[in-house]
Amino acid sequence: MRIYLIAAFAMLVWNAAANAADRAEQDGTTPDDAYLFAKRDTCDLFMDIYNPAEGKDTLSGGQKKPTIVFAFGGSFMTGSRDAENYRPWFRAMADNGYRIVSIDYRLGMKGYDKIGLFQVNALDRAIHMAVEDMVSATVFLLDNAESLGIDPEGIVISGSSAGAITALQTDYEICNRTEWSAPLPDGFRYAGVISFAGAILSRNGKLKYDVEPAPTLMFHGTEDSVVPYSQIKFFRLGFFGSSKIAEQFKKYGYVYNIFREKGHDHEVAVAMYETIVEQLVFLENNISGGSRYCIDATVENPQIPFPEN
Repeated sequence: MRIYLIAAFAMLVWNAAANAADRAEQDGTTPDDAYLFAKRDTCDLFMDIYNPAEGKDTLSGGQKKPTIVFAFGGSFMTGSRDAENYRPWFRAMADNGYRIVSIDYRLGMKGYDKIGLFQVNALDRAIHMAVEDMVSATVFLLDNAESLGIDPEGIVISGSSAGAITALQTDYEICNRTEWSAPLPDGFRYAGVISFAGAILSRNGKLKYDVEPAPTLMFHGTEDSVVPYSQIKFFRLGFFGSSKIAEQFKKYGYVYNIFREKGHDHEVAVAMYETIVEQLVFLENNISGGSRYCIDATVENPQIPFPEN
């Protein structure tokens, strides 16, 4: 079934995406706007906004296409919101009528040389610092939705690696009404989540959602050695990757799409451009269209190159 869904959409978007990658390489793909969205004790946090390309269709089913908030990767140690390797994806999404908001967040693991069991407290702190910053970015977008042309009910959060952890964790905190979700308006929900090799940290045992999570799209390499594809558990501490999250979504009837990239390691975290067709199908069907159809596929995607040894 997955083949038919994607094939029906692929011819409509692939040429635009390919052209966008060429333009991104030629013109550097610069943001249309940049805003300061939060001031912290240690730094100021900014967001870059890439608006839909001029003349492109920004409606789907008669409503605005969602705005996609993106958090970069880098193990909470490094990275930047405008890294060059993300730009082809930014431009491709803009050429398909979507607005991308690429945000800063504080690097809570900066200065560490590794992340292991003995760094769990530091990792927990880093994840929740990033969640706090993503929530602040969301509040800024909500407060300025009219001037920015954003539908407040159409915000999708996404991220790569550490950014994917941030996106998944943020929605998890909102669903469980934790202190980290407090700055958001009562009843606020994200329209969706897109995760490129992410996970959720729990210090309270297995994953549990008090309310249904947002429709979630996950990409993950089955051999990921950086962010667990399945899970790492130690007593009540758990770090739950995409496969385990999908298992919980399936059990409780939540909406999800997962693409298990067979044999791949953590390179899937930066394969945003290479998996754009699946993303557009998810956004069109599950977000704008409200479909509860789920995809759970183990795939061999030739667009994602294996890293050289």
